[in-house]
Amino acid sequence: MASLPDLHKTEIAIVEMTNVFRKEMHLGEVAPNAALTAAARAFAEYLARTGTFAHEADGRQPAQRAEAAGYRYCAISENLALNMDSRGFDTRALAREAVEGWKNSPGHRANLLQPTVTEIGVAVARAPDPNPKFISVQLLARPESLKVEFRIENAAGAAVGYALGEEVHTLPERTIVTHTSCDPGALTFDKTGARFEPRNGDHFIVRAKSPGITVERK
Repeated sequence: MASLPDLHKTEIAIVEMTNVFRKEMHLGEVAPNAALTAAARAFAEYLARTGTFAHEADGRQPAQRAEAAGYRYCAISENLALNMDSRGFDTRALAREAVEGWKNSPGHRANLLQPTVTEIGVAVARAPDPNPKFISVQLLARPESLKVEFRIENAAGAAVGYALGEEVHTLPERTIVTHTSCDPGALTFDKTGARFEPRNGDHFIVRAKSPGITVERK
C-alpha cells in the first residue's frame, strides 16, 4: 500500500523548511498568516478538483485570491508544486520534495528569497489519481501595514538630485515629494555622503550648506 502523508503536518514542514532556507541565506523568517493560508487552501483544493495547474487557473492572479481571503498586501508571490509517486510519500518527504523543487527553479527560488516578505500561507491538497498525487500552494507576502511612506522637502534653493534604491530623481527647489514603497532601498543625495534607510513617516529636509547641502531627518 502506498504511503500517505499527514497533509497538515506537511504544510507545517514546508513553512519550517522555507524558514531554514531563508536563514541559511541570511534572511528573516516568515510567519504563518491565517488569511494567506485560507487563500492557499482554496486554490490548492481548486487545482486538485479541476485537474488544472497554473497560477491563473481560476481566472485570477495570486494577489486577487489573497485579497478575496481578506489579506491586504504590499507585496505577494506564489509558488506551486505538483508531486506524484506510486509509492506515495511520508510527511516530510513530500514537504522536502516541494521545497527542493522550488529551490532549484530560478523563479521559485527568487520568491523564497525575497528579502522584504514577512508572512506565509501554505496548503497541500490531494488530487484524484490512481497514484498519490499532491498539489502544494505557497504564498509569500508583506502586509500593507508594513508599507513605507516618507517625504523629501527641498529647501536648498536649487534643484537637488537623489537616488532611492536604483531609481534616480531630481527634486526642484521649494518642492515636497512623497514616496510610498514596500522596499524603498537606500536613500542617498548628490553632493553629500549621507545615506539613509527610510522609515515610515520620515520627513527629510534638504538645506543649503556651503559648499554643498545638508539633509535633516525629522
